Amino acid sequence: MIAEINKAWNWKGFNATEIVRTNDFGNVIFKTDKTEYWRICPEEISCEKIAESESEFDRISTDSEFIEDWEMTNLVEIAKTELGELAENQKYCLKMPAIIGGEYEKSNIGKISFAELISFSGDLGFQIKDLKDGQKIKLNIKN
Repeated sequence: MIAEINKAWNWKGFNATEIVRTNDFGNVIFKTDKTEYWRICPEEISCEKIAESESEFDRISTDSEFIEDWEMTNLVEIAKTELGELAENQKYCLKMPAIIGGEYEKSNIGKISFAELISFSGDLGFQIKDLKDGQKIKLNIKN
């Protein structure tokens, strides 16, 4: 999975070396070769540095707001009820990511392979990285 992260998100300028944790919606916290901690949120098409060091990450990871955001408990329960348990190497996802108008509701939740989710989110993130908030886009989906 490290190779997929580096391939999909390398335009952010890091070299991922270790996955620290993942959740059922494909969020990933990973460490880089600079011992920074980053988080990928596929549903938001984002990948951001969350800590400069292990001690900073330890402090952040005990924050109740961070824990609630990370666990996504309500959304995971809705996904499990609607779609069932995940197979190996599978994650829940928003079919239409939130950043481009997708809603956090059961009709917009699906299942996808973990690698495909990371690849898709990194590719879309690169394509929209220079857009301004509220800027209109035309989304073309090709098979």
